[in-house]
Amino acid sequence: MDFTHLSPREAEIAVFVDHLDDGHAMGHKVLAAEHPRYGQQAIRTSLNRISEAGHLRWIREHLTVEDNTMRWVTRTYWSRTRRSPEWWAEFARRRGGRIVAGDLRPGLARTDEPELPEPEPEPRPDTTADPESRTSYRALAAVREAEPRMRLSEADCRSLAALAEEWLARGATPQDITRAVTDGLPATVNNPGGLARNRLENRMPPKKLKIRQKAAPRRARVTRAVMACMDCDADERTVEIKDGMCPDCHAEFEAAVAAEEAGAVEPGYVPDTFLAAPDADAVYTWVDVPRRAAEVRAAGGLRPRTERAPGD
Repeated sequence: MDFTHLSPREAEIAVFVDHLDDGHAMGHKVLAAEHPRYGQQAIRTSLNRISEAGHLRWIREHLTVEDNTMRWVTRTYWSRTRRSPEWWAEFARRRGGRIVAGDLRPGLARTDEPELPEPEPEPRPDTTADPESRTSYRALAAVREAEPRMRLSEADCRSLAALAEEWLARGATPQDITRAVTDGLPATVNNPGGLARNRLENRMPPKKLKIRQKAAPRRARVTRAVMACMDCDADERTVEIKDGMCPDCHAEFEAAVAAEEAGAVEPGYVPDTFLAAPDADAVYTWVDVPRRAAEVRAAGGLRPRTERAPGD
């Protein structure tokens, strides 16, 4: 795949992400623990740059599952093709109403993830069909032909059809119904309909044992999808999300980039905090990142970020 528009480090991390399994955790700490070359700070900065380039977005989805439970799931959507902010906004909008797996995992997901088909409605018995065309009615009508003493009238066949349907539902055949109604008859039958009802009720076959089958995967409907910040997890319900980040985190990202550039004392130099295994002999320029972040926020017209009191 072609990531030539990214820097070598971002391109390497993009290939790394592209080969992860669906559902893989996408926090920079988790990725840094698995990446052989880069540490947490490098992974975090690179993910921000890859998001800025249009390959990643954090989207929070509200799911309503078939069992009527509801929950929010945050997923990191990955696109090999770089996408515009407008494309991502439309992608999030189209997520609403989609049918997805009820056991949807958070973490990495693909933009080309297939949608599950709508669940098929359970079949209902056709109550509009002519009763005489049903198998149960025909099975009872066949009794009249098999045994002259059991001359069931049309009214008898209609009233006994529900019992015959239960027989058929339990695995019996029309021939089983005929035998149950006609075997061992007395010499004279004065009430064929009453005798047939008595036998159909008393000789009802047992219900078929249900074969336990593997439960079908539950479905869920995405009832809402909103963009979320990739760093602080705030979403667009409370803050503006641009290029996958809120204003505060975007300012910190720019400060981190400035710190990285300030520490590059020679071509190809990487601060030890950007490496998977810090180099004790590395020397780089110290940068006051909080101060730099405050300067960037002020330049962008943003208010100073206040410290949270303990317990907030």
